[in-house]
Amino acid sequence: MRIAAVQMVSSTSFEHNLQRAEALVREAAAAGAKLVALPENFAFMGRADTDKFEIAEAPGAGPAQRLMAGLAAELSVWLIAGSLPLRTGDPTRLTNSCLVYGPDGAPVARYDKIHLFRYDEPGEGAPRRYDEGAVLVAGDAPQSFLADDGERQWRVGLSICYDLRFPELYRALMHPPCELIAVPSAFTYTTGRAHWELLLRARAVENQCYVIAPAQGGLHDNSRRTWGHTMIVDPWGEVLAQQPEQEGVVTAVLDPARLDEVRRRLPCLEHRRLR
Repeated sequence: MRIAAVQMVSSTSFEHNLQRAEALVREAAAAGAKLVALPENFAFMGRADTDKFEIAEAPGAGPAQRLMAGLAAELSVWLIAGSLPLRTGDPTRLTNSCLVYGPDGAPVARYDKIHLFRYDEPGEGAPRRYDEGAVLVAGDAPQSFLADDGERQWRVGLSICYDLRFPELYRALMHPPCELIAVPSAFTYTTGRAHWELLLRARAVENQCYVIAPAQGGLHDNSRRTWGHTMIVDPWGEVLAQQPEQEGVVTAVLDPARLDEVRRRLPCLEHRRLR
């Protein structure tokens, strides 16, 4: 199955971001992708964390969710819609949620980001602080889904950005083992330059699975700079495709023979002792 990871440089304009997401998903489908993944915060990158409330949608409703469901159905693709802020019962808190739509447009999975990012970025003057916990409530459960390509089913595990630093989440997604893990992200330039590729390849190697990591990549109109380097990695840790910066689409093919060979030659998933 050919898969595609979309890189964006999302802005403070919700409508513009949806237009760009649609165009890039269409580009990915035209390239033959049967599964397409968008980055974290694909629909909006605000100037402050509280700006998310302006465009947050109720679960199952709203223009971003309608667009994603419609695109998946029209293009007959599995669509991993990066992440969107969704309303909760608490008017002061949102979730950062990855929504997945099947080729018929029906919702098939929802994952709420478990690990909330907090970081003081160095720089001249006062450091820039990121604190997702100021407006977000954390999820509490790993989620996966089965994507059928007509020949076989692929179990796909879901995660978001900062989750990448917590290997126990990915171990939990190995019961039963996933063949593909999605990591839609918006890594900062500083942390991405230091750790992005290292962590993605480590998650692929230790779990012997493919990793698809669509990212935000460039200078945003809110003055934030994200690392980009959208990537697809194979179960041996080899980078199959990469988009360094700016908008773009990268694709690769999930090869069941490659997956089976890696797991057969080095059966470390069978050798686990701690659960």
